[in-house]
Amino acid sequence: MSYQALYRVFRPQRFEDVVGQEHITKTLQNALLQKKFSHAYLFSGPRGTGKTSAAKIFAKAVNCEHAPVDEPCNECAACKGITNGSISDVIEIDAASNNGVDEIRDIRDKVKFAPSAVTYKVYIIDEVHMLSIGAFNALLKTLEEPPEHCIFILATTEPHKIPLTIISRCQRFDFKRITSQAIVGCMNKIVDAEQLQVEEGSLDIIASAADGGMRDALSLLDQAVSFSGDVLKVEDALLITGAVSQLYIGKLAQSLHDKNVSDALETLNELLQQGKDPAKLIEDMIFYFRDMLLYKTAPGLEGVLEKVKVDETFRGLSEQIPAQAIYEMIDILNKSHQEMKWTNHPRIFFEVAVVKICQTSHQSTADLPEVDMLMKKIQQLEQEVERLKTTGIKAAAESPKKETPRVPKGGKSNYKAPVGRIHEILKEATRPDLDLLRNSWGKLLAHLKQQNKVSHAALLNDSEPVAAASAAFVLKFKYEIHCKMVAEDNNGVRTNLEQILESMLGKRMDLIGVPEEQWGKIREEFLVDHQQENEGSNEPAEEDPLIAEAKKLVGADLIEIKD
Repeated sequence: MSYQALYRVFRPQRFEDVVGQEHITKTLQNALLQKKFSHAYLFSGPRGTGKTSAAKIFAKAVNCEHAPVDEPCNECAACKGITNGSISDVIEIDAASNNGVDEIRDIRDKVKFAPSAVTYKVYIIDEVHMLSIGAFNALLKTLEEPPEHCIFILATTEPHKIPLTIISRCQRFDFKRITSQAIVGCMNKIVDAEQLQVEEGSLDIIASAADGGMRDALSLLDQAVSFSGDVLKVEDALLITGAVSQLYIGKLAQSLHDKNVSDALETLNELLQQGKDPAKLIEDMIFYFRDMLLYKTAPGLEGVLEKVKVDETFRGLSEQIPAQAIYEMIDILNKSHQEMKWTNHPRIFFEVAVVKICQTSHQSTADLPEVDMLMKKIQQLEQEVERLKTTGIKAAAESPKKETPRVPKGGKSNYKAPVGRIHEILKEATRPDLDLLRNSWGKLLAHLKQQNKVSHAALLNDSEPVAAASAAFVLKFKYEIHCKMVAEDNNGVRTNLEQILESMLGKRMDLIGVPEEQWGKIREEFLVDHQQENEGSNEPAEEDPLIAEAKKLVGADLIEIKD
């Protein structure tokens, strides 16, 4: 073929020709000069960023007749042979079509033979993530301990698909996307070398469409030059790349800001009639507003703008549109962009997004009448609070103090505890039942908090079990109002408490509440009645074994029994 594509003609032949990967080329050059290069490398990164080119340059540099060198001379027989592919010791393998175990076994069997023409045998395996599991296993041991004369260079765009056992045996270098400025700089050199006529701004459009890939940029440049003829114009670059002129995007953005639905839809229809892809167009709009937001917040950082060239229209729009409006437009456009992926009619989602943006209010809060009314209300309340601070408190201080009866913190409830039921429980009450209940009380409160029953736990914070039988217990409350609320089962507090106790103790126990003020009187009455019953009967009353043992030790006169 008499004609070669630009990306083949201008493929990097030296490390300095690799664009935008200085962090990698500098490391490899130092390793070559110091003869500290590894036996295995992994080059990963997006397409068209120089992975395979860097691998071939490394193969030439390590086998150059003037080694150790940081750049191949491209003049000796070894460099020329590797460049034109005539030296069989540098083997470039496409793993996408040679991904079986047999191909890798063939490499494993031949790798032990010494190189025939150069110092090192170099295997460059491109798209290595396409290898099968069996092929990776066959490569594993050879990759870990290859012969001294062999170097492996693995290249991939998807490193996450490579087994960690392979990655750990390689020095990994991550190639990054090339910036638009670096791509434009490289294309300017190619345009000068080829003596092409290019209109200002057309290379920026191609670089933006390349999405960080140098090979994609050169392919688009080749296509655009073939289409344009004598001079590559901006219109030709826009047509070839499918991009939209910033003039049209700015016009559409202005219509969206002005809430002019008809103008916005008319501009959109004009662009779609030109054959623009709706998904690509909405993506350009998102980047336009993204760059506008960054420029608005940090005008001095023009270098971080992705797609936009700062002109008068862009600068004026960034001053008119508030940041909150930009947030909302980006959000609406991004949601529509996601929904476009699952439909056969993406245009509809774009039109809906345009109408939705135009119907969304972006006025500042100071212009909203509802907010004005709320602000006035807040000011009135603030004035009322200040008036109360100055007048109300003084009036209260000047008024004579009156003796008022003390009211319990929980308030008055006039609650009367069920005395008869409490006496029945006291007759059957035992110390083991009470100890069991008290030991479980903390777990009960913690369980209520886990259920988000904070109000139930609050009612029981100042309560305490004071007597317990096998089927019921008496719960003492500090405040009558709390006792009444639990007794009346407000919000199901008593039912919930009994159910939790049943699950914890394995038996049902009825809850009988009693206020602290009434408990002392009820207990005293029960003790008096119980003592009279014991005196009237011939059998002595059963005494607590602990009390009986204490009387034996120190005598009954020195013991005072308290609950």
